[in-house]
Amino acid sequence: MTPRVREILSWYGSDNPGTLNNLARLLNHGRIGGSGKLVILPVDQGFEHGPARSFSSNPDGYDPAYHIGLAIESGCNAYAAPLGFIEAVARDYAGEIPMILKINNSDTLFGPKAPISALTSSVEDALRLGCVAIGFTIYPGSSERKEMYEEIAKASRRAKEAGLVTIIWSYPRGEQLSKAGETAIDVVAYGAHIAAELGAHIIKVKPPSSHIEQDAARRVYEANKIKVETMKDRIKHVVESCFNGKRIVIFSGGESKSTPELLDEIKGMAAGGGFGSIMGRNAFQRPRAEAIELLHRVQDAFAGNK
Repeated sequence: MTPRVREILSWYGSDNPGTLNNLARLLNHGRIGGSGKLVILPVDQGFEHGPARSFSSNPDGYDPAYHIGLAIESGCNAYAAPLGFIEAVARDYAGEIPMILKINNSDTLFGPKAPISALTSSVEDALRLGCVAIGFTIYPGSSERKEMYEEIAKASRRAKEAGLVTIIWSYPRGEQLSKAGETAIDVVAYGAHIAAELGAHIIKVKPPSSHIEQDAARRVYEANKIKVETMKDRIKHVVESCFNGKRIVIFSGGESKSTPELLDEIKGMAAGGGFGSIMGRNAFQRPRAEAIELLHRVQDAFAGNK
């Protein structure tokens, strides 16, 4: 147990020893274990975007065993996926890497104006499969947000009783947000704070842009001279928005990018105090050796920023 991990655990004073133990397992596993930083491989894209869009560029990815093997070999802190992918590998890889069960999911076959994911598994499934955490997506800004907030409140309560960690993917979107607004700095920071208020131990958001979506927010940002020009500035603000940095905030890799573009973005996240990255497509859509090298460089970028 490193002093940094012990400090992070101290932020979660209401949690039972089982939950703290599982949070420590996440923070202490992998190449950068003990640093207080996290790099997680998530593979929910097959459900969310379809198998061809997700795996055809690297056909090995159609096999669930490929992804958990990649997460283990590259030294990631954890592996996250929906029920089917976890069930396919949980027995063969038991104890080799912390697993996170994504308990709600959506698809792209129907595009509602008010996005909401379906519950596709449960806390009981996570316990049965030996997972350390549940993952759950919310869409702040959706007219269906009330149902999502109530669902995660119930699931998180049950998870914490059972000693599991709660991770919330917070992706603002809805009829009253523009496309640019979904990643606007004021909206991303707000969405991250909502996840913290909902009791998340770990919060996942998209890297924010310098765009400010809400007029009321713009006046406050300008009046208080909140810096949003650089990625470092924006990440610092998002982390600060989550209980002054006392909640773990990690950032998605997003759509596929070139290696230099991705690493430049990662360096800004690390410099701003981000706790890590949850990187899917930018890793598993590359050839295995290239993916491992990239994940190592991402891990090293975060671990080098104390």
